[in-house]
Amino acid sequence: MKLNKNQLTRRIFLRYIATLVAFVVCFILAGILMLAIYHTIIIYPDNIFYQPIVYIRDNLPLFLAIPLLAGWAVITFYFMKSPLNYLDDIIDASRMLASQSEEQIILPDDLKSVQDDFNHMRETSRYNALMAKENEQRKNDLIMYLAHDLKTPIASIIGYLTLLHDEKLPEKTQEQYISTVLNKAERLDELINEFFEITRFNLAHIELTYGTIDLTRMLQQMIFDFQPLLEQKQLTCTLDMPDSVSLQCDANQLERVFDNLFRNAINYSYNDTNMLISAEVNEESVIMHFINHGHTIPKEKLNRLFDQFFRLDQSRSTSSGGAGLGLAIAKNIISEHGGTMTADSRDETIDFTIMLPIQPVLSDRK
Repeated sequence: MKLNKNQLTRRIFLRYIATLVAFVVCFILAGILMLAIYHTIIIYPDNIFYQPIVYIRDNLPLFLAIPLLAGWAVITFYFMKSPLNYLDDIIDASRMLASQSEEQIILPDDLKSVQDDFNHMRETSRYNALMAKENEQRKNDLIMYLAHDLKTPIASIIGYLTLLHDEKLPEKTQEQYISTVLNKAERLDELINEFFEITRFNLAHIELTYGTIDLTRMLQQMIFDFQPLLEQKQLTCTLDMPDSVSLQCDANQLERVFDNLFRNAINYSYNDTNMLISAEVNEESVIMHFINHGHTIPKEKLNRLFDQFFRLDQSRSTSSGGAGLGLAIAKNIISEHGGTMTADSRDETIDFTIMLPIQPVLSDRK
């Protein structure tokens, strides 16, 4: 919260000067009145006020000090009262900030900037609390779904292994059962990995180990590695970038980002379409686009793609399953590198844009 201290101090000081000037003016007017009375009494010495006035004149320093001290006390009290009132207002506003009240915080005009900051902080706090609650609920739902889904492959594995153990089955049937058991075991491994992914996201802190890589070669290798998955959906992948792009980064963490983008693109692409990976390089950064063709992502979901535990496909399907952490982790890794990651979707096209600095951006984060 930024308090405009100079402006506030200036206003309090001007009030102090104005009060002091008012006191001096009143003191001068009082002095003029006293002189008028004194001269009047000199003309009329038999007046009953003659002796008191003469006494005041003879002890003038004392009678000047009394109103001066009194006036100074009044000015000081008025001067101190204003900032103390501001302090009371800020304390009351702090209590409202901590409360669940939806009433707007109202402060004096001099504290307008503080008022706006308090209201903004409260709205931000409410939003963060709501998002934390939703994230926690999504995580709990995912764990419940995962726990339920674990039972299915386990039951199938036990059933088929029991048949293989107890029954004398034809060799062809045995091979079919073994193949089924293997598929169920692989699915079980995926579900367990999702549990670990949820735990790692809550506990792990990303530590970057920088090195120099050829970004083009990395992506070429990843396209080759994903070729079997691409072929399953009759997908092709085109790489449009310079022959060599030197980049300082954490290669393992960056590979994790690209792996997630590849898998998402494959899972959500139409069959028999092309995925495009392009890159523009300048002296300071490289800007990459991961583009695939699939259902247009609604704007309300697009804005939440990078939220932890958010799943675009809420069904528990094998092809598009996951803990909903991949993109959240990917964006975190890119941010740790000093870059940005955004998503856009229109006309049945999904475009993930990544900006990475060529040189590492060192920070004080620990």
